[in-house]
Parts: sequence; structure tokens; C-alpha cells
Amino acid sequence: MPQVGSSQKLPNKWEKRELLREKGQFWTPSWVAKAMVSYVLQSGTKELFDPAAGRGAFLHALEELGATETGVRFYGTDIDPQLLADPTFKRPYCEVEIRDFIIDPPIRLFRAIVANPPYIRHHRLSHGIKRKLQEISHKNIGLGIDGRAGVHVFFLMQALSLLAPEGRLSFIMPADTCEGVFAHRLWRWIANKYCLEAVISFEPDATPFPNVDTNALVFMIKNSDPVPEISWVRCKKGNAIDILAFTQSRFLRTNFPTLDIERRSLDEALNTGLSRASCKIRSRFTLSHFAHVMRGIATGANDYFCLTTEKAKEIGIPNSMLKRTIGRTRDVQGDTLKKGDLESLDNSGRPTLLFSPDGRSMEEFPPSVREYLKLGQQLGINRRALIKTRNPWYKMEIREVPPFLFAYLGRRSSRFIRNEAGAVPLTGFLCVYPHSHFANKAEEVWKIRSARETLKNLHLVAKSYGSGALKVEPRNLERLPIPEHLCSELSDAYARVDRRRQLFLLESPSIYGNEGKRQTKLQSAKKRESSR
Repeated sequence: MPQVGSSQKLPNKWEKRELLREKGQFWTPSWVAKAMVSYVLQSGTKELFDPAAGRGAFLHALEELGATETGVRFYGTDIDPQLLADPTFKRPYCEVEIRDFIIDPPIRLFRAIVANPPYIRHHRLSHGIKRKLQEISHKNIGLGIDGRAGVHVFFLMQALSLLAPEGRLSFIMPADTCEGVFAHRLWRWIANKYCLEAVISFEPDATPFPNVDTNALVFMIKNSDPVPEISWVRCKKGNAIDILAFTQSRFLRTNFPTLDIERRSLDEALNTGLSRASCKIRSRFTLSHFAHVMRGIATGANDYFCLTTEKAKEIGIPNSMLKRTIGRTRDVQGDTLKKGDLESLDNSGRPTLLFSPDGRSMEEFPPSVREYLKLGQQLGINRRALIKTRNPWYKMEIREVPPFLFAYLGRRSSRFIRNEAGAVPLTGFLCVYPHSHFANKAEEVWKIRSARETLKNLHLVAKSYGSGALKVEPRNLERLPIPEHLCSELSDAYARVDRRRQLFLLESPSIYGNEGKRQTKLQSAKKRESSR
């Protein structure tokens, strides 16, 4: 176990790391904890509350700041008896109790709340806990939020509900708190009810949690009327004392060598995303104007459905049930995937064929295929989580061969890829299909999406993780801004299509009207446009 306030030494073994993830226990380093405690103590309180006390990082920060000598007491809760047995909590000015902050929060208000809440992902939660979390959301926001939100999000809601008027709260949380599908609803509620004063982000080399795949943010919130601007900070160096000095200046001092500080419109910050720098890009065009995006095929069992040529021949799978495929982003070295690349992978033992049976009954398949499907059942493939939702279990998802792929998860390898090999990708890639009216302009579409200026905009639509990793979901990739000057060769074609769409919408009495009438109006609009 690490010393209180020190950097956490993470275990190398997978099993021990999994235990940390189950409990969401990652300790806050002293240089961040002191800045957070300093902020909340500006409320003038004599009590600091930490709902996830852990190893006492914020108690230690309270002591280092000298606040306990002026009469400030520490009150905390935690559910882990092993942690609370630590001698750290035997101080006379300290009270920590074993208590589940989500199920049984204290029934009183606090003027200073600080926390590094447990980072437990939604897929590790029971259905009962998920129901309780939605109750917390309905109680505070008036609505439920997406079930993919982790426990840390509900810790924030619960803590804000216990924040006294003019009280201050500081939480350190992963960037998905403001990048997930639930983020808009969460932060609009916070911004309408509370005063978001500052957000502190960190460069990859300055992360408070080295070797943890999480991009951390510190939120500083006051229970008072909202203000139209926030301080947004980018910390460029780890163990930086400048964060503490900036906080102690009440965000007035801005000349720090290790910090980039800007005042941002609250609306702009919420629209761009609190984890992202301010957006100075102004463009009418996004990728959605020129293409649509789908995820790659989820087989549910790559080890069973993905085969080498040699294995497919050995089993006796007919070519009609095999499709060229690519599964791992690291198997594509550049920005073009060629047939020769797949052949080289296959020769090295990497599977490049997807076993893609249709939905016919098992008895209708050739004997060799029937035997392989029976083997799958013997191995329990049909009982795996995703596969057992299919009917029949072996029916594979279908994707048209995409002209372009997108490697959507990586530290420095997020990129568009020409698919000259005619492969259907697995979930390591996204499929990018140009709209039909740009079918004869594939080269132009490739240029706008692969341009360096376009790729620089990925951070505006991606989720961010530790060490600079980005993850881009299909709908978010469609929102990728395309610099206008790159679109000159395509904008006229898009404008013609857009005029047809506008004519259609203007003449449609209702979007819920008869489908046949809508199609007739669309055809009429197209004819008028072509006659021009």
C-alpha cells in the first residue's frame, strides 16, 4: 500500500490490478490533493468532508496546509474496513466511519467537500446497484442518465446534493465524466444550478495517475449562482506546485510557467467538452456531410470465427462463407491496407478470414460446416454473452466492404485507412462509407478526411484516456469538423444535395405523413433541381 499522499505504486500482476479496478481505488497525489483542499477551505468552514476517504490523501493535504492547526476537522466515509484500519485515521481531529455514501449518505450539509470517488465502470455493477444509481439521478436531475455512467458520476451528484449554500466542492474524476453519452444532461444540470469556477486538466506527461489508462480532470464547483465564464487550466508538468498557488490566488493570478490558463465562456466549454481546449474551429462541414460511419463486426468470439487460410481449408469451410477480414489496428502499418498485406499476415499465422455463416438451419449446411458448428457448441461458443443474443447463434453480422477504415482507439495511431484489400473489419476499426452522391469522388473524400488538419480535430470528438489515447465512437466521428478550405471540390456537390433535401422538407406537410407521398415529393424536388 502506498504512503498517504505519495504516488501510488500499481501492481504488475493482472489479478491485483483487477482488484483495484473492482474497488476503484487509485490514490490522489499530494500536489493535486493540496490544491483541491485549498479551494474548498476558501468557504471558511472548519470541517472538510471526504465521502471516499481511502488512504487519507485529503486528510494528509489538510495537515500539510496547516489547516488542522487552525481547528479544521476531517470527516470521511468509506466502505473498505481494511483501509479505515490505517493509523492515519487515529488523529484527534479526524472522524472516519464505514459507510456506503451511495446507499446511506450523511443526512446533513457540508461547506467543503473533496473527493477522488471510486472509478468503477458500469459493467462491473450489479443490476441492484444500477437501479439505486438511477434513483439518485432522478432525485437530483429529475431524469435518469445513460446506464453506462460509472459510480463516480453518481458520487458527484450525491455530493452536490449535500453541498451547503456558498459551500465548495472539488472532485478529481476521469474525463469520461464530461465525454460520455450522459455528459450533456449531467453538466447542463450542474451549470444551471451551481457555479462551475474552474476545471484543471493535465498533459499526458503530467498525469496524476501514471500508468493508469485514465485522463484525469479536477472540477471546482461552488454552490452559488452560475457565472458565464470559467477558468480552464492545462497542467504541463507533474508534481507542479503552481496548481496550489493558482488556487490560493482564487484564480486571479495567471502567470505560471507550468500552467496554461484561459478564461472560457461556460456555454462554449460545455458545448466543446470540459476535457477539451476551447474550440476555435469554424466550419460548416463535418464528416457526416460526406460519409456515414458504422462500427466493425462484433463476432463475439474472434478465436472461433476468425481463421487462417490453412485452418479454413483444414475445417472445410467453403469460400462462399469466408470473407477477408482485418481485426487488429497494429496489423495495418500505414494508411493503406492492400491484399498483399493480408497475405503476409496470413503467412505469419494471423487470421485474415471471417467465417460468416447465414441464418439457415444447421442441417442445411455442408457436413464440414455442420461439424464445425457442433464443435462451437461443445466449446460453449453459443453461450457467450453477445453470441447467445443471436438467432441462430452462429449468424454473423453483415457489413458491406467499406472503402475506408478508421483506427479509432490508440495513442498516436488514430487514422483513416484506404481499404484496397476489400476486407470487412472487426471492432478494432470503424467502417467509413462515402454517401452515394460522392461515389465518383472517392479520391476527394479521401483527401479531406486524411488531411493532417482534419486529424488534428479528432480531440474535439474523441474520448480521452491515459497517455494521450483517444477513442472515437461512430456518431462522434461523423461530427469530426472538416476545414472548409479542404471541401472546395466537394461543397458544390453537397450544396446540390442539400437544396434537394431542403425542398423536400419545405414541401412535406409532416415528417409523420404517408411514406409514399414523401417519396413522391422528394422525386419531384429532384426533377426540379436537375432541370435547373
